[in-house]
Amino acid sequence: MSQAHKFTHDANAIAFDERHRNTIKFNISRYNAAVSRGMARYNNLEKAKIQAAAIKRDVLENWGDYLLQFEKNIKAHGVEVLWANDAAEATSYIESILKENDAKLLVKSKSMTTEEIELNHTAEKNGCESVETDLGEFIVQLAGEKPYHIVTPAMHKSKGDIAKLFNEKFGTAIESTPEEMTEYVRQVLRKKYTQAEIGVTGANFLIADIGGISVTENEGNGLMSTAFPKVHIVIAGIEKIIPKMSQLGLFYPLLAAHGTGQQMTAYNTIFTGPRQSKEVDGPEKMIVILLDNGRTNVYKDDEAYESLACIRCGACLNGCPVYKTIGGYTYDTTYSGPIGSVLTPFLRGFKDFSHLSFASSLCGKCVEVCPVKIPLTDILLSNRRKTVEQNLRPLSEKIIMSGFKFISSKRARFDFFSSLIKNIGTYPFNFAGWGPKREMPKFANNSFSKQYKNKTEK
Repeated sequence: MSQAHKFTHDANAIAFDERHRNTIKFNISRYNAAVSRGMARYNNLEKAKIQAAAIKRDVLENWGDYLLQFEKNIKAHGVEVLWANDAAEATSYIESILKENDAKLLVKSKSMTTEEIELNHTAEKNGCESVETDLGEFIVQLAGEKPYHIVTPAMHKSKGDIAKLFNEKFGTAIESTPEEMTEYVRQVLRKKYTQAEIGVTGANFLIADIGGISVTENEGNGLMSTAFPKVHIVIAGIEKIIPKMSQLGLFYPLLAAHGTGQQMTAYNTIFTGPRQSKEVDGPEKMIVILLDNGRTNVYKDDEAYESLACIRCGACLNGCPVYKTIGGYTYDTTYSGPIGSVLTPFLRGFKDFSHLSFASSLCGKCVEVCPVKIPLTDILLSNRRKTVEQNLRPLSEKIIMSGFKFISSKRARFDFFSSLIKNIGTYPFNFAGWGPKREMPKFANNSFSKQYKNKTEK
């Protein structure tokens, strides 16, 4: 089954799963309420978004310079910097690090770039247990699943689902409360932190002027994942760069307000190097892997490059009616929702993933909520055009659209067919393509032009 057919199949299956819809509706409603409060704290939210967008566009104009500045400054602190062209190269670096340190246990803070390169699989293949320490990530790893959402990995699960999962895996009480389950996970992870040889994080921001890694989280697991292990590996997409540390005062609240509705996330940590001589904790060695993996393909595109300004807040997913209907797993990609639909064709190929750019109503909600003003609907449309230009759409669609163009391009042709014939011609769509959960609208007895002509003649 092709990716496009799998997407359609999975979308049809999940879209009318009422239990799934109710869980997502409940969880996103709580997000919406929190975000409304977060936005209300701003005196001028639009001004903040304009400023953030300008900074990220400056980064894209001077991308190479800022990355080299970051590399120079962080290497001066004793950090090793490795550049990975793709997932395979990043994986080879990680395998070497695991072998060099005879690593048997790895603890990992929440990171979408590690999902992108399937770090857990690489670790396990090399005899190293990889443990997710973010609670949501811990839950989906326990369930043998991937993150459902780029900010809220277990958004698709209710507290009852999680209690049942914990009961099956750990023997905890089926009626356990969220607080009791959280405490249980906390005790499990405490042992893992102190035993692990390797700690892994992503990066919310790469700070060029100080050579720093900024990690934002709410549970303290990122700090714990780097405090005890001897080696700290950072895996970061090269688009995460910002010019100055002082700009975090703008980006931290924007990320928090759009991502979770908070004024600030609970933990915002800046790592600038391994443990120094007078410090009592932290890693003995720090390695930063800067990942391309298709990002420069996005950058080369004159229409899509602005999507690299994304700060991964997840707001576009939560606002998207398509995402809320078909869920995160239907996309079958690391990055789902509008931003995933824009990026994935460039990261994983138009041939297999161009269909995602058609999975949008183009309502513009994603553009409205984006904190860095990415023109997502414009890019979705340009991706659609590229797909057609590369002859990647089905032949049947091309024939149907050519026929529709021929008929609708002249009023006389459109009016030639009676409403009865038009309704008969569109009736099969009630069962395939448009239906069966929707009903095709019926053509009026007289076309608009005929109605207008009759009215003006009276």
